[in-house]
Amino acid sequence: MSSSPRKPVAASRRRSSSVTSALRQVPLNEHKQDKMTGEVQPLFGPPRPRTADDLPARYNTLGFWEDIRTGRWMLVPLSSFILMVIPVILYWNQFMLIDLGMMGPFTTNPFTPFIFPSHKLPNGKYAIGLGDFAFIAYHIIFWSFVRQFMTIHVLRPIAKALGIRGGKIMRFTEQGYALFYFGMTSIAGIYVMRDLPTWWYKTENFWIGYPHEEMTLGLKLYYLLQAAYWCQQTIILALKIEKPRKDFTELVLHHIVTLWLVGWSYFLSLTYIGVAIFLTMDISDVFLALAKCVNYVSEPASNPFFAVFVGVWSYFRHYLNLWILYSVYTEFDLIPNVYDSFEPWAGRWMVWWMKWQIFVPIFLLQLINLFWYFLIWRILFRIVFLKVTKDERSDDEDEDDVDEDAPKQVGQADKAQ
Repeated sequence: MSSSPRKPVAASRRRSSSVTSALRQVPLNEHKQDKMTGEVQPLFGPPRPRTADDLPARYNTLGFWEDIRTGRWMLVPLSSFILMVIPVILYWNQFMLIDLGMMGPFTTNPFTPFIFPSHKLPNGKYAIGLGDFAFIAYHIIFWSFVRQFMTIHVLRPIAKALGIRGGKIMRFTEQGYALFYFGMTSIAGIYVMRDLPTWWYKTENFWIGYPHEEMTLGLKLYYLLQAAYWCQQTIILALKIEKPRKDFTELVLHHIVTLWLVGWSYFLSLTYIGVAIFLTMDISDVFLALAKCVNYVSEPASNPFFAVFVGVWSYFRHYLNLWILYSVYTEFDLIPNVYDSFEPWAGRWMVWWMKWQIFVPIFLLQLINLFWYFLIWRILFRIVFLKVTKDERSDDEDEDDVDEDAPKQVGQADKAQ
């Protein structure tokens, strides 16, 4: 009996929807894994068998000390949890020794700066100090644990319960963690900003009363936890703990610029403008991650979420960011004249050229956002005028192929958290 000829593989593939393409082209501050294959090799050490719940082998521990030596602890929740608990145990051990009289009552606990914000002032507010580096270092471990715990034990089961299969599971967990993290930081940022004179982008107060050296507990926690998060992301990229993507160099540069912005705004007492920029980025990332998560569950249902995302992105990433840039350019001179000099030892930084050190990195971020904004509107034009939305939706395999073959300059802009 003769059989009908098989269709060529390329001809049998369905085109991806334009909304799917649009969501894939918009950058998120995270690093997405490359396409998963049937056999995932660990980054270090001998190959390990797949676990019963089909977890990638990179999440399997090689033993605590081996995880520490190789940097694998950033991917293994158990190892990062053990690392996180050690300073807590040492802190309470020191505390008990003091309480039992075995150490003087005024003995300083050296582990306090790792766990709690330091440099508290008599008025209850906080200042900047070297102890902040210890806090950031400890919370790099904290975010490593939170990320991997959420990915493996919370988001993967949710993805499977929603019927997501194949490579989409990994993508859903990445976007789900982005939704979780940026959702928290957006709420925290709004809470912090409400107590500042800059509440809803009263930009003249970025500069009036400078330097803003005294911080509330909420402001200091917000800033240092954000700094720890971005340090953790940069370490993962720089040490190639996760498999690098084609745009590895661009991602490293993006993270370096982000740390540059976070660092100088904190140590130069420009936290008011820093909070404003954080909010413009984080809130838009919430809606992007939400649209992508819905897209992985049901592509048709993602259309209205994508439309809302475009509006949110337009307002936060462009209108408000351009308003901040305008403030830097026109209102920088509102800084009191007594600080118009470069004397770091005296806490004076705002010499005339510092205006451009503030302006340039924010402007570079705006250029990147404008590039992605162009891509977003190009997709919307195709949806509205070319009716591209009538294309058939792609399945998992088709979507994986599109990801791998997409041009570097426009595709795969997801970055892991």
